[in-house]
Amino acid sequence: MNKIALAALLALGTMSAQAQAVRTERNMSLDLANQIAAQTVAAWTTAGYAVAATVVDRAGVVRAVQRADNAGPHTLEASRLKAYTSASAKNNTLAIMEAAQKNPAAANLVQIPGYLLLGGGVPVRVGNEVIGAVGVGGAPGGHLDEQCALAALDKVKGQLQ
Repeated sequence: MNKIALAALLALGTMSAQAQAVRTERNMSLDLANQIAAQTVAAWTTAGYAVAATVVDRAGVVRAVQRADNAGPHTLEASRLKAYTSASAKNNTLAIMEAAQKNPAAANLVQIPGYLLLGGGVPVRVGNEVIGAVGVGGAPGGHLDEQCALAALDKVKGQLQ
């Protein structure tokens, strides 16, 4: 192989390795986070439940929070922890909770700082990529909190492309 061809191959290999070292990731805007939080609280206020909704980005950092009139103060922290857990695990918290209850090897998930294994945390996805999560607290049961989050995400699905 001549020296020019060898140099070109080495340069191409170095450029390829450098390109793989930097990643591009999607994340949600503040506007989208606010819309999700507002849709969540509005949907359940209409249904007669006073909830809090927290939306976090892909790293689990809070982007938006709304608390309905008459929602208990505990609903704020519950919604935040559910959102964080969902974003971190990239899964619905109800599914994580059920898996931990059925699988003794997963029972220690409750020991992870910041994890709350109750229904109501749902990942926000663009395709297969998790860009954040919404957590809901305040309905009488985690299954209802999850339904609320799913209903809100359904209302903004057109923006999750």
